[in-house]
Amino acid sequence: MTPQVMPDPRLRNAMNLALLACAPGLLTLFWLHGWGIAINLLLCTISATACEALLLWRRKQPIGPALADGSAVVSAVLLAAALPAPAPWWLPVAASCVAIGLGKQAFGGVGRNLFNPAMLGYAFALLSFPAQMNHWPGQAPGLLDSLNLSFAASQGIDAWASPTLLDTLHHNRSLTIDELFASHPAFGHLGGRGSEWVNLAFLLGGLWLLQRKVFTWHAPAGLLAGLLLFSLLGWNGSGSDSHGSPLLHLFSGSTMLAAFFIATEPVSGCRRARARLAFGVGAGLLIYAMRIWSSLPDGTAFAILLMNLAAPTLDRWAERREAVST
Repeated sequence: MTPQVMPDPRLRNAMNLALLACAPGLLTLFWLHGWGIAINLLLCTISATACEALLLWRRKQPIGPALADGSAVVSAVLLAAALPAPAPWWLPVAASCVAIGLGKQAFGGVGRNLFNPAMLGYAFALLSFPAQMNHWPGQAPGLLDSLNLSFAASQGIDAWASPTLLDTLHHNRSLTIDELFASHPAFGHLGGRGSEWVNLAFLLGGLWLLQRKVFTWHAPAGLLAGLLLFSLLGWNGSGSDSHGSPLLHLFSGSTMLAAFFIATEPVSGCRRARARLAFGVGAGLLIYAMRIWSSLPDGTAFAILLMNLAAPTLDRWAERREAVST
């Protein structure tokens, strides 16, 4: 008789706390963008769970314990929070399958993944379907409209779509920052209209996780400090050639989601404190550079994936530094 395999209670507890901490940000996204967020969340969770179960079955691995640890659900929730709403139904399904299949199970399952699964799924969707990924609704559709946009054969993206703040700032050539804030609907008080509240909600959830000691402060502080420093160096006041203030970058896009829920992923990140700090600073620098000089609306996913590749090197560097200091 095969002995029963039980999920790691510490991992399951950390995943449950992460889901609770995501709740304020998800509710704020729902308030701003409507039912498309809930549809994406449902589709991502079902697809990620089903994909994980299927691949575990094909690998003849225990299904119950792997699903019970909650890691697939957390990846699905983070992916759904990053996807535009409302996206066509096949987009969250495909992105979730890539996140779990290529980002997790291809490396052997939980605890072995080289890349952050949610960011790998997001990067796949952004590179494969840029038209669907680069637009968010200009207003929050109702439930019936969201269902129609998600499941209808023809997608009326242009009826609801509007460019994001970072996309508008990237393509600005003549207006000052003050004029953009005054005239463009994508701009709010500090950053993107609504996204500043989303970032604040994820910041509160992340600080709660930090207080519960789910992760250490090094990666979030490094990412925020790196983004703050490089955006400060690249800030040119309110001129038309300005790349935006540090506060604009901190409270726009997926900054706080990346700092507290993506960069802190323990498997694809660094293990030593000094390396985690360097990981965060590097991610902050890459996020800023991609926002300013790349054609991407927000380079968070690619910044994290590149730093995932650098994580082993950073750990070896930190180990050598610690050995020298002792």
